Amino acid sequence: MTINLSLDWVNDFVKIAQLARQSAIGKLLPNHLYVHISALPYLDPNLQEYEKKARIVINNGDNFTLVKFNLQEPKISYLFYPDFDTNPHPAINKSILVNLQENSSKKYDYSCSENPPILHRKETFVNVDYPNYQTFAYLTYIEEQLGLLDNSKYIGTQKEWQKLLRDHHLCFVDHNLVCFLGKTEEDLYKVDRHRAAMVRNRLSRPVRLALEAGLFEAEYSFFDYGCGHGKDVEVMQEKGFQSTGWDPYYQPENELKSADVVNLGYIINVIENLQERRESLVKAWELTQEILIVSAQVLVDDRQSGFMAYGDGIITERNTFQKYYEQEELKTYIEQILKTEAIPAGLGVYFVFRDATKANSFRASRFHSRVRSPRVLSPLKKFADYQELLQPLMEFYAQRGRLPIKGEISQEEAIKAEFSSFKRAFRVILQVTQEQEWEAIADQRRQDILLYLALSRFEKRPSIRQLSAPLKADIKALFGNYQAACFLADEMLISLRNLDLIKEICQKNCTVGKVFEKSFLVHINELDTLPTLLRLYEGCASRTIGRMEKANLIRFYFNIPQIGYLNVPKFDTEKEPSVQAKMTINLGDLKVRYQKFAPHQAPKIKEKEKLINIIDNNL
Repeated sequence: MTINLSLDWVNDFVKIAQLARQSAIGKLLPNHLYVHISALPYLDPNLQEYEKKARIVINNGDNFTLVKFNLQEPKISYLFYPDFDTNPHPAINKSILVNLQENSSKKYDYSCSENPPILHRKETFVNVDYPNYQTFAYLTYIEEQLGLLDNSKYIGTQKEWQKLLRDHHLCFVDHNLVCFLGKTEEDLYKVDRHRAAMVRNRLSRPVRLALEAGLFEAEYSFFDYGCGHGKDVEVMQEKGFQSTGWDPYYQPENELKSADVVNLGYIINVIENLQERRESLVKAWELTQEILIVSAQVLVDDRQSGFMAYGDGIITERNTFQKYYEQEELKTYIEQILKTEAIPAGLGVYFVFRDATKANSFRASRFHSRVRSPRVLSPLKKFADYQELLQPLMEFYAQRGRLPIKGEISQEEAIKAEFSSFKRAFRVILQVTQEQEWEAIADQRRQDILLYLALSRFEKRPSIRQLSAPLKADIKALFGNYQAACFLADEMLISLRNLDLIKEICQKNCTVGKVFEKSFLVHINELDTLPTLLRLYEGCASRTIGRMEKANLIRFYFNIPQIGYLNVPKFDTEKEPSVQAKMTINLGDLKVRYQKFAPHQAPKIKEKEKLINIIDNNL
């Protein structure tokens, strides 16, 4: 739409102020709008015309940096920041105030000021296509994450800002915050990567998580890319796996070898060069035959101190580089480079599978409930005679909620020789067990599969051909076909949006757990017994972030979409145990917040007997 500019319109200050307040360009404060000179052409045409009228008063000066529109009276200021692009927080050099009502101007000189005003959040003054926009925006992000902009008394003027930096042992190299503890400015670019290697006396966390997840098959080989001092290689050799490693500093003479499982443990977060970081991930993937373990430091809302940003990371007191990722950012980074889904195993740890079918099987196994075979009541002679033969059939049904198909159990030939079919053999089992208990097992398996399929909707849900043979057989036996199972899973996922429904389920449908005003708390051992919608709710958090290690309580919030994990070390031994740490995951923005409590500040868990099934767990 073309606007016809007129002198009356330009002189109508009420309309000008309204346009300035509505501007999507520039930094808006209660009484002023600040705009970089490069962003003036993006302003409303009437604001542009208004500004030009002021510039005539100062003879069309164009070496200024920012224009400050006064929103209370017809005045415009021209602010001069000679090093706006090169200084992360430039100080003002001079300014010119133009009074449009009087057609007059006044100059102010700050060049000799001992405490001149300085700029923060420089990206807010420019348009998004400004060459340094991303540099400015990332610096602001780092400063916000580290709490440097929390207190307004330390920002806005040079002395207060420099004091804040000194208190944190910080200085700037270009637009990078770095720590100067015991260093000269020249030393700050000399990053000692090898000093990031930790001396450990046990297996590293990422490899331990892979072992606990059952990812190491008996004949698998292991290679540690960037093995540091080599403890993981040593421990995996002791466990009987063919194990080797390579490190550019500590073991550079070792050969780079392909292996079934490759570990890239906390490597990509210590490489300050973006291209080298990418190459290390690609090279480790090239060596991987089955599973790549990728881990990196992640940033949670637990403010760091003593070291700050360098490039897109930090320099530590040991003069090592650390890139702190957001958990979802790390997942995206891995997937963009490797073009393969990264599955979370915990904060900062991901598994990447070569084979999509094995990846899907692993994802499905994470939601497989732990159930036991129904108890044999009063064994008949016929069952007692064949109990040893029938036991594997009972265990299979308890595991999968169905009878086996051809080739799924090793005792198939013997069972069929005696009973002619699995169905007839199972009829003998039903004579000495409760049929409804077997039906409950089958229903539990249905819910497990629905949970897996619902959560797979967040990625590209696998086709039926990408599923393992046992899972295909489960779906056919329990749902009839894959389409029906997917439809039911999607219906369940839609229901998850209703927090009132979550609240109602927590209040009325849970036989264990404690309901609070805004949340529901339960022991993690009871997760498999909860209604499926609650398991799905928790799965939305654990599928992306992973559960907090050592967490033994889960909090389901129903006032906001959020899951919390609590670590209560003495839950089993104390009447009112203390919470040592908690982690919350907001499902709206996937932000992770972590808090560790000092002993005197730790909240207590009261009425802990409500959080767990006393009969099953002997609490």
